[in-house]
Amino acid sequence: MSEGSRREFEILSKMRKEALTGDPNAIAKQHSRGKLTARERIELLVDPGTFVEFDMFVKHRATEFGMDKRVALGDGVVTGWGKIDGRPAVVIAQDFTFMGGSLGEMHAAKIVKAMMYALEAGLPIVFLNDSGGARIQEGVDSLKGYGEIFYMNVKASGVVPQIAAIMGPCAGGAVYSPALMDFIIMTRKTSFAFITGPRVVRAVTGEEVDEFGLGGAEIHATRSGVAHLVAEDDKHAIELIKKLLSYLPLNNVDEPPIVETGDDPEREDHELDNIVPADPAKVYDMHEVITRVVDKDTFFEIMPSFAPNAIIGFARLNGRPVCVVANNPAYLGGVLDINSSDKIARFVMFCDAFNLPILTFVDTPGYLPGVDQEHGGIIRHGAKVLYAYSEATVPKLTVIVRKAYGGAYIAMGSRHLGADYVIAWPTAEIAVMGPEGATEIIWRRELAQAKTPEERQEMLNRFASEYRSKFANPYIAASRGYIEDVAMPHETRPRLVKALEFLYAKREVRVREPPKKHGIPPV
Repeated sequence: MSEGSRREFEILSKMRKEALTGDPNAIAKQHSRGKLTARERIELLVDPGTFVEFDMFVKHRATEFGMDKRVALGDGVVTGWGKIDGRPAVVIAQDFTFMGGSLGEMHAAKIVKAMMYALEAGLPIVFLNDSGGARIQEGVDSLKGYGEIFYMNVKASGVVPQIAAIMGPCAGGAVYSPALMDFIIMTRKTSFAFITGPRVVRAVTGEEVDEFGLGGAEIHATRSGVAHLVAEDDKHAIELIKKLLSYLPLNNVDEPPIVETGDDPEREDHELDNIVPADPAKVYDMHEVITRVVDKDTFFEIMPSFAPNAIIGFARLNGRPVCVVANNPAYLGGVLDINSSDKIARFVMFCDAFNLPILTFVDTPGYLPGVDQEHGGIIRHGAKVLYAYSEATVPKLTVIVRKAYGGAYIAMGSRHLGADYVIAWPTAEIAVMGPEGATEIIWRRELAQAKTPEERQEMLNRFASEYRSKFANPYIAASRGYIEDVAMPHETRPRLVKALEFLYAKREVRVREPPKKHGIPPV
């Protein structure tokens, strides 16, 4: 090696070392906030020795406002690809230790390039967000960068899975990249996301609130529905990313990963026969039904704290990943409302895009009545569920556990919306409305003749029992061919396993549809 080459090699080695180690003082501050650095996060996420970084030497080009003196290799973001539990993915990690991870022209260009790699190679995108927002010193170039990232988010939507982990601040326009991705994980004590911060809120509305009260993980997990999962810290967030990816295909034409779970596909669980109370007014937790039917220890719930009257999540059935959608009668009786409709519809659309079968458990008395719901657009939001199920072409399996009334019966994966295999338990009640409501309409004249409240209640109970025995049962629907069978609860798992085995190759609609660019969902 010549003397000149040796000097160049030494310079290169020094630059690379500086990029990899970073500013010790800034790193210490990052750790003091309870956060890991971008490279520490990547090291936890990817398999050892598999990460290939690109664009390490990229620097910003700005010179105004002292930017010529604030330069670092990589420009505040680390991009590359690596293997996560043996499967490839593209990883983007913003580096808060340089200018607060602020996004400028070259910072954004690196992210866009990484996303293009993901699209071309058909790899999932994992974006670890930790940024103070747009780099003000770079002006409109920062805004241009955000626009290009949003554009790539949309291009990647439905093509490769996109997972965002918000591990620090995420404010202003920066929030829209995670919002355009498939799943958002937020760390409980170190992350927040909002369009306008507490100062602006205070100035405009007079409301006093801090960052976490305005847009912390708890708020977005329970009230806004922005966050799908909440992690205790960075390490937990990485664990959740890995678990989520374990259920997903690499892209929309890849097969979902099948694993051996060791659970007998023929297993029957007789405890299921006693889960649904004899009294239809009593509640139970649908989680217990789900966990007893799917492969043991495989149910991974998504958005558990938002609209808990609906349950969504991933599980395995004889090793195959499936999407689980269910009503939960333990909360609001399992009704469908605005938030639960949005929650279900978006999840069904995601699962259909990535070839994941949809398994639905039904127990709902209908849509939630009320002025707030009607004025809030329950018609429009409820229609999203109808649209999502109707549009889905993946295998759709449905189990009617108890109540399936009115429009909610149709919406929750019914045969009429294209479900492939529908079974009902003997406890199922399939009707236009509940027996009590139907009784008030059908026998209103007889009830009006009651002389005392006690007599009226006795008549109401008698007529409701008659209605339930004649109409609110699964056998009429079975006689019409609307459900495939009435099965004992303990038979549910083996029946679903066999059905999924036959339906798994299903991909496209079997009938010719009118040509169109795309449908228009009731968003």
